[in-house]
Amino acid sequence: MKLKIIFAILSMALFIVSCNDSDDPVAPFENELEGLAKIKEMSNDTHIIELYSPSGTLTQGFNEVSVRIKNKSTGEFEKNAEISWLPMMQMMSMSHSCPKSEIKKVSANGTLYRGYLVFQMAQNDMEFWNLTMDYSINGTDYEAVSDLDVPVSSKQIVTTFTGSDNEKYILAYAEPKNPKVAVNDCVIGVWKMQDMMNFPVVNNYTVKIDPRMPSMGNHTSPNNEAAKQSSSGGLYYGKLSLTMTGFWRINLQLLDENGNVLKGEEVTDSNPESSLFFEIEF
Repeated sequence: MKLKIIFAILSMALFIVSCNDSDDPVAPFENELEGLAKIKEMSNDTHIIELYSPSGTLTQGFNEVSVRIKNKSTGEFEKNAEISWLPMMQMMSMSHSCPKSEIKKVSANGTLYRGYLVFQMAQNDMEFWNLTMDYSINGTDYEAVSDLDVPVSSKQIVTTFTGSDNEKYILAYAEPKNPKVAVNDCVIGVWKMQDMMNFPVVNNYTVKIDPRMPSMGNHTSPNNEAAKQSSSGGLYYGKLSLTMTGFWRINLQLLDENGNVLKGEEVTDSNPESSLFFEIEF
């Protein structure tokens, strides 16, 4: 009798595991969207392209954007697309692009692709951003185009300037998105404006960081670390120390590979702020 009971229990356990295995393939693809909210949908005759970000919005500055492509006929999300994108600011007298990354698959068996877009200026009543998505699936090329909503940021988290080398640069604040009273991991992007369409990443520079609280005697904080690249073509990583909540002006200096200051000044008693800076408040 005991053997029959044990056999019945084992059989039931195997049945439950088998049922769970058959249901699991759907779950990972739904979990891909954890922590993301939909920005909008783009479409063409064949596909719906979904755009996501952590906030469900875009803003002037650095934006991490995730993409899924849904086949209208099958209702399935494409797993083997090769994607490129082109953001364009449509101005009254001209058009230009902005810094952008490649779009890469997040996981080998998933349906989500991810990259970043850096809008150096916001839209206004007469000028706007749009996005062209070009992609290939199984040797067939597709395209979709849509306008984007890119409102102005309430704080300066992206800046464009000409350095002492007469080159035009774009710096953008990427992290921390949710700063804490702590030593935060800080991520900054540095690009050079090669022309109106091309904004390559600048390699081997240094971004010095000096956070100050103007309303609190312009005090700084300990244990900040300058932002540097961990690999060519990547973003810059440093440490940002925030000792209390409130408004912080993050004074910056951009140095080239030889240590020459291209923009920004050291904060001293006689010079309370740098001309190169970001702003955060939390």
